[in-house]
Amino acid sequence: DFKNLVAFTSLSKRSNVPGLRSGFVAGDAALLKAFLLYRTYHGGAMSPAVQEASIVAWNDEEHVIENRRQYRQKFAEVTPLLASVMDVRLPDAGFYLWAGVPESLGMDDTEFARELYAQYNVTVLPGSYLARDVAGHNPGANRVRMALVAETAECLEAAQRIVQFIQNLKK
Repeated sequence: DFKNLVAFTSLSKRSNVPGLRSGFVAGDAALLKAFLLYRTYHGGAMSPAVQEASIVAWNDEEHVIENRRQYRQKFAEVTPLLASVMDVRLPDAGFYLWAGVPESLGMDDTEFARELYAQYNVTVLPGSYLARDVAGHNPGANRVRMALVAETAECLEAAQRIVQFIQNLKK
């Protein structure tokens, strides 16, 4: 019984192809009826090339197994490095690292992201951009989201730059 259940799935995380924009939604038919009407007016058609690439990706599980192995490795190597200067832990089931901006830096998540990019060419997303104020509190405030989508060596280099950035600000 899929009552009140809707699942959104895409190749973005499954196959590490975020730009492909190929996915599906499944679940409670009653809930999906309204979604499908909305999607009719706001959705976009995929080009034949994207359709063909999607078919290949959806039909292959070997690359998914390898992709998951690589993410486990990236998380295992990057997280302890960042944890030396930030409040960050391995996610239970997520795709991103959510790190707390150290209070001692005296900057919010937006300033942290802007300065990290300007000084060290590392991009993170301010957590406050992904949430909204509820009862005067934004649950993403003073946190940054990090996507470990690059190769492991690049993710490690970015983590090392973040550590250096924070250590230099604390001096």
